[in-house]
Amino acid sequence: MKLTVAGCSPAWPNPAEGHSGYVVEGESGRVLLDCGPGVLPRLRAHEGWPRVDAIAISHFHLDHWGDLVPWTWGLMFGPARDLEPPELWLPPGGTEQLRTFGRLLGTENMFETTYSIREYADAVAFDAAGLAITPIRVPHYGLLSFGFRVVGPDAVLAYSADSGPADALVDLARDADLFICEATLAESWEEGARGHLSLEEAAAAFEASGARRLLVTHRPAELPLAAGFEQARDGLELRV
Repeated sequence: MKLTVAGCSPAWPNPAEGHSGYVVEGESGRVLLDCGPGVLPRLRAHEGWPRVDAIAISHFHLDHWGDLVPWTWGLMFGPARDLEPPELWLPPGGTEQLRTFGRLLGTENMFETTYSIREYADAVAFDAAGLAITPIRVPHYGLLSFGFRVVGPDAVLAYSADSGPADALVDLARDADLFICEATLAESWEEGARGHLSLEEAAAAFEASGARRLLVTHRPAELPLAAGFEQARDGLELRV
């Protein structure tokens, strides 16, 4: 598999970077994990319109799905109107959530008439572009949120999305070849329901999982990583 980071900022953008978006390419096609603001123009910089077979959304915080809106306009009226729309995989209840957004942004059915929409279920694998993707629910305040475990013919990639500390993260990344894990916090200061990790917590989940490689993401530019850690950056390409 090949990974291309199209965006990796936390909820506020790092300078000149997009929000969350990770292209995973296998032998049969390409899947975009999350589609935050700034991801679409980043992808368009390399091709007239992004050719992806599926988009999978981890949760409905804006920095993880916001560029679905301009993507929709491009498919409806713009340069992508003659292209086959991608599958759009959503958390449970996501179809109705997009109808609500549609009523505010355009029309209620704007997303349904543009994409081939499907909803996934916790811990149930689905196939997208020849890749087996298993969503695993992770804690993110009170919001329904999922990480993704992506299995290809010869490699496994795990993506935490946004998560507080949880055993589910360890299961998500168990023996993976690459674990893309968020580390938004300077320290574990959050009280009550957790929604993000510190670098130490991300490293602990990685060590417990037995994954082979850790790629730290969703990290504010104001919090440089300690030596020995590998950080995601826009445009980064890796073979998994």
